Amino acid sequence: MNRMQKPTLTALAQSLPASVPFVGPEAQERQMGHPFKARLGANESAFGPSPNAIAAMQKAASEAWMYGDPESYDLRHALATHHQTHLDNIMVGEGIDALLGLLVRLYVGAGDAVVTSAGAYPTFNYHVAGFGGILHTVPYKDDHEDPDALIAKAAEVSAKLVYIANPDNPMGSWHRADVMQDMINHLPEGCMLVLDEAYIDLAPAGTAPALDTNTANVIRMRTFSKAYGMAGGRVGYAIGSADVISGFNKVRNHFGMCRISQEGALAALQDTAWLAHIQNEVDTARQRIGAIAQANGLTPLPSAANFVTIDCGRDGAFARAVLAALVADGIFVRMPFVAPQDRCIRVSCGTAPQLDAFEHALPGALAKAHEKLG
Repeated sequence: MNRMQKPTLTALAQSLPASVPFVGPEAQERQMGHPFKARLGANESAFGPSPNAIAAMQKAASEAWMYGDPESYDLRHALATHHQTHLDNIMVGEGIDALLGLLVRLYVGAGDAVVTSAGAYPTFNYHVAGFGGILHTVPYKDDHEDPDALIAKAAEVSAKLVYIANPDNPMGSWHRADVMQDMINHLPEGCMLVLDEAYIDLAPAGTAPALDTNTANVIRMRTFSKAYGMAGGRVGYAIGSADVISGFNKVRNHFGMCRISQEGALAALQDTAWLAHIQNEVDTARQRIGAIAQANGLTPLPSAANFVTIDCGRDGAFARAVLAALVADGIFVRMPFVAPQDRCIRVSCGTAPQLDAFEHALPGALAKAHEKLG
């Protein structure tokens, strides 16, 4: 009797864990057997997309029998106009995560060096490992990613890519535009800066450096998942030189962008009044989360994102105990992975009822953590 056999995984694939960077709230709900009261862990916009975007997506749903435009032409054209650049400087993809994976695939081979901050956004690291790159990290400095240390490490190891998020996830901290421009000016030869600006629409004026698409060693990543409230639509985009952007066409999934998502993002981009409304809602929520933290003897860190990172005042074990107690009480939150940032929990901006639930649950979670750890 012949036995059906499959080919073996590559040596690289065999060496990798079968894991994901984040455990989704849905998986946690299935494990608990009930839904969360407040979904405040994934930095989604609980305030929702623009009503215009919702209407556009509803209309496009009737056209879902067709593939989406493989060039995302209308959306790329609108984005180019929005950023005062050219169509060839914009690439649309299935969220920043997918674009990061394509970028790593294009520039990082087995054994190539890549630099990031220890504890920064882990999906980038996941892609580097998946293509055999060697990840080098530097620590945060005063709860900020450290541009000088990142550049120094990139020069030391001859990195192909150096990654920084500004504003930062998971800390919510940010650097001024002049600091980021200085980082760009000091990039080592043969190294590209991956500047993740997922939260830039929620940051203070003067956070983003000037956009120069003639600079071939810088690529900017933006998204409709945060301020535009379309995390489930999976629409991200890259801004870069025409040569860098054209490289994506070598490896991308040309039919990866859903027609519904393209239409929704186009309508969302045009609804500037809704974006201003969301910016106000996020600012109000940040202040509310900060007040809740302070009322419980905790320290909220300044944030330029749609979440607030809260210093629990002790070590990672204590913060994990607080987080576990909140999750057990139906409040979905997350926390940084790496010390000393893991002394904190991270709470996404939410609606008033969601923050009411967090406010109600936090004292009990702190009490349980104190009871467990003393």
